[in-house]
Amino acid sequence: MNLTAIDWTIMLVYFAFVLGIGVALKRYMRTSTDFFLAGRAIPAWICGLAFISANLGAQEVIGMGASGAKYGIATSHFYWIGAIPAMVFVGVFMMPFYYGSRARSVPEYLRLRFDEKTRGLNAISFAIMTVFSSGISMYAMARLIQTLRIFDAFFLRMNLSHESIFDVSIFLSAIIVLAYILLGGLTSAIYNEVLQFFLIVAGFFPLVWLGLKNVGGWQGLARKLPESFTHSWRGMSSPDTNPLGVEWFGLVAGLGFVLSFGYWCTDFLVVQRAMAADSMSAARRTPLIAAIPKMFFPFLVILPGLIAVAVPAMTAQRAAPDSSAIRYQGVVVQASGDRLATAEVLRSSKGLIPPKLDATGNPVVDSNGKPQYDYDLAIPMMLLHYFPTGLLGLGLTALLASFMSGMAGNVTAFNTVWTYDIYHAYLNRKASDAHLLWMGRMATIFGIVLSIAAAYVAVKFNNIMDMLQLVFAFVNAPLFATFLLGMFWKRTTGHGAFAGLLSGTVAAALHHGLTLPIGQPTGIKGGWISVHHYYPSEMAQNFWTAIFAWSTCFLVTILISFVTKPREEHELVGLVYSLTEKTKEENVAWYSRPSALAGIVLGLTLLLNVVFW
Repeated sequence: MNLTAIDWTIMLVYFAFVLGIGVALKRYMRTSTDFFLAGRAIPAWICGLAFISANLGAQEVIGMGASGAKYGIATSHFYWIGAIPAMVFVGVFMMPFYYGSRARSVPEYLRLRFDEKTRGLNAISFAIMTVFSSGISMYAMARLIQTLRIFDAFFLRMNLSHESIFDVSIFLSAIIVLAYILLGGLTSAIYNEVLQFFLIVAGFFPLVWLGLKNVGGWQGLARKLPESFTHSWRGMSSPDTNPLGVEWFGLVAGLGFVLSFGYWCTDFLVVQRAMAADSMSAARRTPLIAAIPKMFFPFLVILPGLIAVAVPAMTAQRAAPDSSAIRYQGVVVQASGDRLATAEVLRSSKGLIPPKLDATGNPVVDSNGKPQYDYDLAIPMMLLHYFPTGLLGLGLTALLASFMSGMAGNVTAFNTVWTYDIYHAYLNRKASDAHLLWMGRMATIFGIVLSIAAAYVAVKFNNIMDMLQLVFAFVNAPLFATFLLGMFWKRTTGHGAFAGLLSGTVAAALHHGLTLPIGQPTGIKGGWISVHHYYPSEMAQNFWTAIFAWSTCFLVTILISFVTKPREEHELVGLVYSLTEKTKEENVAWYSRPSALAGIVLGLTLLLNVVFW
């Protein structure tokens, strides 16, 4: 694929703007609070857009598009069931604890509520999770650049192979993110996330509009897809009409409660954006403001995946008369070996989505001999299929922006937790503020390095959403049980919280090691102990892993708390719901009241579930 000067200009302007924000903010990074928490001086609407944009990384754009192609409109459950209720809960009930306690991070809140060992366990597990999430964004970006072949001409002149584009792309994206975080810290990341939000809307709205027009609107799309692909709830009672492979209880309990509340209520990556707000009221409104555009994002990021499947199978042809490579929509997807015939590629394609290929250029098949499709290519293929010059540059820039902001969000969360909750807490308790600022910058560097390593692990998955949900099941699911008990049951003890967190993570590992999705090899996707149960899909396995982790943590925390001594009530003021003064909303405009915003958000979400039932 050849980009024109207009496409290149749009992308270069974006990169210049990103770095320019960092340079402009550098002089304001005087203290560790400025660097890690943006000085707690960001307006609510900016925090709200950053709150949603911090979650608009590779997992949202590429991952949701891939899941839309794989599972259909049922992927909207990740928004209407798996996000909005939890965002309302964190804004109404949990931000008063986070912001009011003046904790600098989620692990630090755990220290205030429980004890040091609980904080340490969460800090370490969260740091590992952010590294994996950042690595996934790197992987998705590098995969996109390699697939679109936008650097092929340059690499050809340098006598470098096509495979090396993946490696160079990872390191190039790492350097750019590293630069603007080192310069402007969290403030730089937040303002870049706001920029990313508007870029994604501008880049993806035309894609959806052109795609729907091409397939005959929603009705035309519905006629071209299985019925289950256009309904979010209908057909979930039958495995034959349930693309997610998850029964309603597993969906509501696993995704709607454990995973969603575990992520939105306890993940410091998003909570950090609300902590940067300039007041308690702004902090509470941050997730509620974010929930309004969040509920409509399925139409921007999931719908393209459905359209990619509905479009007639793409035309395949030889890349060159003397080459065995196959070219799809202008993209060479196989450039080695001569065993993959054009006719075979045509038969195994799924709309615009090609089969996943192994190192020799042959289709990857599961244990039943069925091809595994490269669903992560749904969005890139849609861009190539529908966008002309100029608009293509805007669409690619929107994708690149999402990857960069996804990486930056995880790295800023990592450097804060490392500096405050690991380094300052255990390695250098007497460190000055200036030294903590220096350590934060060093943590940014080695956080990026670890993320690069994680990017190569993501290659094992054909849908990065599956990998992310697995990571969240291990880390966030048990953590939410700890928070729920700690905030609403004053009898919860530090020993109970620590034992519960540890038991929940172990339960997740055991469940994953004893189960396996149908058709998958044992190993990174499960069954590494022995296989005692098969799930119809990776997503179903992830949801039940989360349920087992949460339930184990919840029960163990209660049992241990009953046999250990709780803290005195006066020590828990501002940390437990029953011992905290409630925020009053008198003399405040109705649209600024968290309770009013919460009611509007939940009502609109219910309406969307009914419309797409």
